[in-house]
Amino acid sequence: MSEYQYYEFLAVDRPLSEEELRQVRALSTRADITPTRFVNEYHWGDFRGDTTKLVEQFYDAHLYYANWGSRRLVLRLPAGVLPAKQAAPYAMEESLRVWTRSGHVLLDFSLSSEDGEEWDFETSYALSTFVGLRAELAVGDLRPLYVAWLAGLTAWELAEDDEEEYALEVEPPVPAGLASLTGPQRALADFLCVDADLLTAAAESSESATADAVDRAALAAFIAALPAAEKDSLLLEAALGTAPLPGHRLLARYRATTAPGPRAGVKRRTSAQLLDAAYHHRTERRQREKVARVAAEQARTRAAAEAREAHLDRLARNTGKAWRDIDDLIAQQKAAAYDAAIALLQDLRDIQARTGCTADFDRRVGELRAAHRSKPSLMQRFDSMAIPNP
Repeated sequence: MSEYQYYEFLAVDRPLSEEELRQVRALSTRADITPTRFVNEYHWGDFRGDTTKLVEQFYDAHLYYANWGSRRLVLRLPAGVLPAKQAAPYAMEESLRVWTRSGHVLLDFSLSSEDGEEWDFETSYALSTFVGLRAELAVGDLRPLYVAWLAGLTAWELAEDDEEEYALEVEPPVPAGLASLTGPQRALADFLCVDADLLTAAAESSESATADAVDRAALAAFIAALPAAEKDSLLLEAALGTAPLPGHRLLARYRATTAPGPRAGVKRRTSAQLLDAAYHHRTERRQREKVARVAAEQARTRAAAEAREAHLDRLARNTGKAWRDIDDLIAQQKAAAYDAAIALLQDLRDIQARTGCTADFDRRVGELRAAHRSKPSLMQRFDSMAIPNP
């Protein structure tokens, strides 16, 4: 396959109207299009539409990837749920772009073909893998944004940029729970090729994830304290569907008032400090893996030796039968049978070597050689196994 591109769009907050569907269908005759989903694969050619405009106007999520390494995920959320100024500190040219359009904030998670590697189709994704990120962001979970920032830093390190930039770039606010990413967040980290050791280093300054369960009584008290006009407005918008995700917006506001503040004494780290920490994690991890590999290999070697000794013990109880089996195998005059006979001879030689006396073995092998000199294939096997030639 010389070329492959995958395009998928999802409408989450509302389905497309008939007029919007007509506009979308005009862009592709082969795509699978419904009021809530658009998906197409290209093995040649390219999509004619403007993917960015499609998300700005119609869709809430977009996924794209190509077999040469380019990949892109775009999420659209109501600006009232995730203000652009809250997402902006995590923006990075290499991995995350943030902008607003028509009352929405758009998050463009991307990796260029120069930053990524050729796509592994065994780990291809569908947009359903990532769409849960919208709900997480809507309730104030900013881990996806920090993951994107780390992806940009990973790309920096791979590009070997000027180290002065590393020293000047300071990390954005560190969200809680980096050490325990959700399924969609971990998929995003894989999608953006975030270095695992860098993520581990970054998580050292991250608080533990807050519990998903909400204190019902505390939330009720928070809602009761809201101005009546504001509550009426929220209910009206929810009923009319004019303000998507009203519940998420309200929950995000509540969690913002109950979220723990920054850890005392913890300073924002520079990119250089994070990359240094990632290097140390990587070095230590590789050393642990090397020690584990050596230990595993030693265990396999011991197990193989023990199994070999057990096999020889069983064979030593009736060597007479082994010699008869050798005669029977040679009599078959087949390659596989010759190989089995030579293997048995090797076993018998090892058994004799235990006692330090191989004279009887050498005598019997000499007799076999003399009896079967007319079988060149068998003689070659004797020679290759260093079976003595009297």
